[in-house]
Amino acid sequence: MSLKKRSQWCLVVSGTVSLILLMTVLYSSNRGQRRSSSSLRHDYQLMGRPLYKLDLSWPKNPEIFTGDVFCVAVNQYAAVVYVGQRGSNVPKVLVFTTEGDFLMSWNTTTLEMPHGMFLADAASKDPTVWITDVGDGPYGHCIKQYSPSGMLLQVLGTPGKAGSGLDPLQFDQPAEIFVHESGEMYIVDGDGGMNNRLIKLSKNQQVLWMHAEKGQSLAQFYIPHSVTVDSAQRVWVADRGNKRIQVFNSITGDWLGTWGSCFTEDAPYSVRLTPDKKYFVVVQLNTNQITLLDAPPVGLIGQCKVVSVIQLAEDVKPHLVDLDLKAGALYVAEIEAQQAQKFTPFSLGGNLL
Repeated sequence: MSLKKRSQWCLVVSGTVSLILLMTVLYSSNRGQRRSSSSLRHDYQLMGRPLYKLDLSWPKNPEIFTGDVFCVAVNQYAAVVYVGQRGSNVPKVLVFTTEGDFLMSWNTTTLEMPHGMFLADAASKDPTVWITDVGDGPYGHCIKQYSPSGMLLQVLGTPGKAGSGLDPLQFDQPAEIFVHESGEMYIVDGDGGMNNRLIKLSKNQQVLWMHAEKGQSLAQFYIPHSVTVDSAQRVWVADRGNKRIQVFNSITGDWLGTWGSCFTEDAPYSVRLTPDKKYFVVVQLNTNQITLLDAPPVGLIGQCKVVSVIQLAEDVKPHLVDLDLKAGALYVAEIEAQQAQKFTPFSLGGNLL
């Protein structure tokens, strides 16, 4: 082969190799981007007993999420899901069906930074949505009750004024509210503010009892973040800063027990009961986990026992949860992923969970 032909052949081979390398790099890069995007939404692992699986079809239009998603609430009778998000120039509440169809967004200026959300009176003709607002503006530091369409009905606390007063009632970054079917309210007040309180209010919004000391001792709190009440008159509080769940008698306010051994790696951020009352659903934000714990029988607190773990993708940052008390589905608000996700229960022996 002549020197000229050999030179031309070398150029062709060199060009072909370069093109192959370039295509490989681009393909790998694109595939990596797709994998990263996919993992942010869909990747998860089940550990322990498989109780829930991800519903990939919910919602049908995930691009509707435009802010950091902090909270979620479900009306099991109307088959409606409310999602609270934060951000500049974004609707603070999005409303979906449990099948994933987008219904509406709330056009309200009375909500600054939604943190916790609770659906009250679901079975009545007038259900309402309660939202805790941790904003620092003129509408912040209070708890608001809205109609299903986003009309402001009433406000607990003093809008725009952080404080610890009881008359008039004041909050500082209230984290969450639980409204019992009796109309009584349980409030955890202190998502990093001056207060570290668990407050029980009557139906007429009078203080019935309260624990308000910051600390690590029994019945003291450091960033109480979530609260739920079971059918055995027990109040369960995710004491985030102390990496534990504390339990109280709902009638007297007496301390009943503490769970801490399950939270050595990360704190509990939310606590909810499954519809069958068998498991507590606890979110751990920094480890990106949803943990299901055995619910103890009446008269016993004991120690926490992990039954199942849903390990989400890295940097999803699950924050608070709610459950469809009719269908059993679990909805998770995820801050960093800017989305809410739906998990449906496996059917074991024909029964949910």
